[in-house]
Amino acid sequence: MSMSVALQNELKQNKPFANAAEAAHLAVLVTAERLKANAAHVFKAKELTAAQYNVLRILRGAGKDGITCTEISGRMITRDSDITRMLDRLEARGLIVRQRQSDDRRVVKAFITKAGLQLLKELDRPLRKLVENQMAGLSENDLKRLVKLLDNIRGNISE
Repeated sequence: MSMSVALQNELKQNKPFANAAEAAHLAVLVTAERLKANAAHVFKAKELTAAQYNVLRILRGAGKDGITCTEISGRMITRDSDITRMLDRLEARGLIVRQRQSDDRRVVKAFITKAGLQLLKELDRPLRKLVENQMAGLSENDLKRLVKLLDNIRGNISE
């Protein structure tokens, strides 16, 4: 069964796709949604959303220097229009802190706390296992090729 016929059946679509580009586009969208939904179960167990997890990872990567709200927004996988409210929720849980900078009072940086680092540590293994299971059946070369193909697609998309 060709990829487009399999996808057509999954989507309960009676007509064939207009072309291979349409089939590929829908295959990427459907796959991305399923990957996200699958990962959401892991986050939900820790009372996090995927976006909150993404913020915590960004802050872990920023280290002791912290990062501004604007910089966090620019690094997000999924753009969230209300990053401030999300940071409020993470701060209320003790996972992050925000501090106004003494050298420039207009700048507020966010920092991950020990509790935030611990939460990420608890999620690292289950998420790594989830990703390995999701990508099972693809060889190392397949994965590298997939990344390259997706890089090419993103290169064609203007933001």
